[in-house]
Amino acid sequence: MVNRFWQTMTLMAAALLLASCFVHHSMAPLPDETRAELAARGLKIGAPLYVRVFKLENEMEVWLKNPAGRYTLFRTYPICNWSGKLGPKLKEGDKQAPEGFYVVNARQMNPKSKYHLSFNIGYPNAYDKAHKRTGTHLMVHGGCSSSGCYAITDDAITELFILAREAFTKGQRDFPVAAFPFRPSEEQLARSAEHPWYGFWLNLKEGYDLFEKYRVPPVAAVRDGRYVFFAGQQSIPAELVAGAGGQEAAASHGGFQLISGWQ
Repeated sequence: MVNRFWQTMTLMAAALLLASCFVHHSMAPLPDETRAELAARGLKIGAPLYVRVFKLENEMEVWLKNPAGRYTLFRTYPICNWSGKLGPKLKEGDKQAPEGFYVVNARQMNPKSKYHLSFNIGYPNAYDKAHKRTGTHLMVHGGCSSSGCYAITDDAITELFILAREAFTKGQRDFPVAAFPFRPSEEQLARSAEHPWYGFWLNLKEGYDLFEKYRVPPVAAVRDGRYVFFAGQQSIPAELVAGAGGQEAAASHGGFQLISGWQ
């Protein structure tokens, strides 16, 4: 009887172990160490997130909303590969990694990526379309190889994927991604004053500065071929509020086209 009991328990344990081997990494729980880090910083699993990318520094930041309503830097992942050079993506096949303000919803998450896991950043957005830019499937993914995408390590994309999954589960409809050529300090911009994309980078800096000041992702829109940013819902013009729907709008409202920040 005792031997049969232990045989049964051994078989059950083996079955559970076998089943755990088939849990896809996109559905893995957040590791205990990560949970402890979140708790130590006063952050919760499922908190809304904001991602910032800096090409020149090869860094990808993940910010999470704290209980006070502002965002706290939780993680900085090294970008192990991005393709092209400083400057925005212009057309399909140029192998440029995008720069600008984008939005990611649950439909853009790809658990079946050949690069471990990935998500589509939403290029082209309303700004890109206004400038007749083209391109598809611009991703953040694992695997450390890139052809117009931002590649981070498999461990990093797994953690980021899980943080996004939990945020969607808790009600975040989409999360913003801001991609910059570099951290737009006055010194770095001064060194770039003769660059052909200097004016574009100054426009991106407006959104960067709003976040630095308020620690809340800026509301982003496009008007007259330029990015327009608002510090919060109270700053949004009435015609935009009437058309806001949490996603990029197909039509313009009062000359504006919406990108992100409507939650």
